[in-house]
Amino acid sequence: MTSWVRFNWERRTHLGMLETDGISVCNNDLFADPEPTGETVALADVELLAPLIPNSVLALWNNFHERAAAEGQTIPQTPLYFMKPVTSVIGPNETIYRPRGHQGRVIFEAELGIVIGKRCSNIGADEANRHIFGYTCVNDVTAIEFLFEDKAFQQWTRSKGFDTFTPIGPCIDTAIDPADLRVLAIQDGETRQDYPVADMIYSPQQIVAMISAYQTLLPGDLICCGTSVGARTMKPGCEIQISIPGIGTLVNQFADFPE
Repeated sequence: MTSWVRFNWERRTHLGMLETDGISVCNNDLFADPEPTGETVALADVELLAPLIPNSVLALWNNFHERAAAEGQTIPQTPLYFMKPVTSVIGPNETIYRPRGHQGRVIFEAELGIVIGKRCSNIGADEANRHIFGYTCVNDVTAIEFLFEDKAFQQWTRSKGFDTFTPIGPCIDTAIDPADLRVLAIQDGETRQDYPVADMIYSPQQIVAMISAYQTLLPGDLICCGTSVGARTMKPGCEIQISIPGIGTLVNQFADFPE
């Protein structure tokens, strides 16, 4: 297993690989052949950050058979996706804030995230693995009332694009096969979502290939694969964990916006 992390240590931001005895500090960019420096630091001595700062964030809707059946949705003929601003990205242990002045529902959505590692345009699904750098955990947070506020236009970017609304991490795993993974959301110790990646309408490889037919994907792009049933409202003070066994667990807290 190769798991990459970004972290603050000794007043600098570093790149590293998770090891059994800590983090092996590396140099260079994540997509530019990073090499170990020979230094190792204990995980307890660092502040973990989002494992990358994406170039762009793409997020899917209606990509699970169980959820489509539960909500009476038709099976889409192509991945249905929208964009989230990169300013919405935060890392492990950071706080998700309710939008200022908003009193409506804010929900979590546990998702698998695909990190693109190589530029791709109009590729086939059988080529996708060569362009995928790895996988991470994502919480695709939504202020749900904003989505339907205007009956003429569903506001996906607005409802999902607030600052702190895309927690990712704690690492990027580059060696795992996503086909057998399960994605869990645990709210204050209670499992709310637990679904298999295998239930996806479009697999990670198909997602990358099909989206690459519409737009060129670049190293550092993040694709959130959509969520299944069980997403719920967060209340201020709650802790939400997005856990994908084999990758890791992303922990964040939810709070009202500080006055």
